[in-house]
Amino acid sequence: MIKILGISGSPRRGATDHSVRQALEAAASVPGVETRFISLAGKTIKPCVQCDYCRRNKKLCRIKDDMAGFYESILWADAYIIGSPVYNMTISGPLQTFFNRWRPLHHVYKGVLDGRVGGAIAVGGSRNGGQELTASALVHMFLSRGMVVVGGGGFDCYGGAYVVSHDRLAKGAQEDEIGMDSVRRLGLRVAQLAAWIKAGRGDEPVVVPEPPPSEPEDGRVAP
Repeated sequence: MIKILGISGSPRRGATDHSVRQALEAAASVPGVETRFISLAGKTIKPCVQCDYCRRNKKLCRIKDDMAGFYESILWADAYIIGSPVYNMTISGPLQTFFNRWRPLHHVYKGVLDGRVGGAIAVGGSRNGGQELTASALVHMFLSRGMVVVGGGGFDCYGGAYVVSHDRLAKGAQEDEIGMDSVRRLGLRVAQLAAWIKAGRGDEPVVVPEPPPSEPEDGRVAP
């Protein structure tokens, strides 16, 4: 079974949610693929303060917020399709904070993300609204975690899938036929590459350790 996690980094449930779900739907057309979807809309995720709790204690983050509920899905997945709206020519603030909180995965389960697959979706209000730079930020996040990056295929979406919504939420995204085509191609390529990588590792399932319980937060933070 190939497990793909879709993540929408928008604080609204609109064009980015729709685009990620469309990519997951395309990925699920590949035999043996299971998908999950999470949205950061309405979630409370506090910034990483680099207190080094995870590094010293080999336990997941001590901060008590909604991020604690996401670690299981992140560890569950073989591949990720992550979408962000364009915020000042880069990813959204909630998504940046979310990525910063991946730091404990490296310190608790060193190398656990190596070889996992990542695909980027960027959603802008206009056709040239910063999608390429936003997708590039997502790609570099994947690379920083040792992951394998997939583009949308073809000459028109090298670094991922690019969508224009004209600031009309899901309806605007649906009407962007070029963007939706790139989103579906991205979903297929993520699923296919994840399947090839997993097959190359042999029939033995990849064992993901159970997250250890986090200790109660004592209120101290790094200066």
